[in-house]
Amino acid sequence: MIDLLRESGFEVSLHEDSPENLHTGRDGYSVVRMIAPLGPQGVTFRRTYLEPFYHIETTANRWDWPVARAAFDPDQPAHKAARFMKTQAGRLLADRPVTREGFVFVPLQGRLLEQRSFQSMTPVAMIEALLDHDPKRRIVATLHPRETYTPAEITALERLERIAPRFEVARAASADLLTACDYVATMNSSVALQGYFIGKPAVLFGKVDFHHIAAKVPETGMDAIRAAPDLTPDYATYLWWFFRVMAIRAAGDDAKRGIRSALLRAGWPL
Repeated sequence: MIDLLRESGFEVSLHEDSPENLHTGRDGYSVVRMIAPLGPQGVTFRRTYLEPFYHIETTANRWDWPVARAAFDPDQPAHKAARFMKTQAGRLLADRPVTREGFVFVPLQGRLLEQRSFQSMTPVAMIEALLDHDPKRRIVATLHPRETYTPAEITALERLERIAPRFEVARAASADLLTACDYVATMNSSVALQGYFIGKPAVLFGKVDFHHIAAKVPETGMDAIRAAPDLTPDYATYLWWFFRVMAIRAAGDDAKRGIRSALLRAGWPL
């Protein structure tokens, strides 16, 4: 990125993201990482879940990125897509056997008792909806390893475990649960995207950028839960489109082409 900008006549300087520097960066062109852009000429960059894929965008909200608004184009190279899917599945899940053992995997994120702007309900209400609208399967949830949960959140989960025998909070490895579940239910956890690499359907209760082949509660309500187990999209071509077409591959000549395209889309004079 720095090479491209300098070749285009920009002077580039690097700064820590202190409050003072962030305030100064609101004037003129700026690049930040994983936070909201600093001003009308600012962009933010973020890894697209896997290396070496990235996005450079004018908003930090993944669900507002161009890929989220784009229509999925299934006209992709099938053999390359299948190879990409298989290779990444091996990297992510170490070639674990893939089964369906009669449960829904719910990788919880944070703020379990709040409904945020991109969510259709609270995460606890999501679990209750799954219990109501998938009455046969077990619901197995995990806590996010980097989240700190409040006593009220833990109490809410423990209450559900007491009153709903089909629900449990498990301490098993996420990869083991992902490979064994029937489908993934989440607000917008990247675990659902990982599941695509092994053909696991997903039902989403919130907005995200990889929504195109999932069942979506914000769009179809509780029918999405009932539809999720039987979804059979073309996972390979979708993953190729999502990563190789719509994201920047930060390797070789692809990197500069992708960066240039993203900055031009953001209105930068390159």
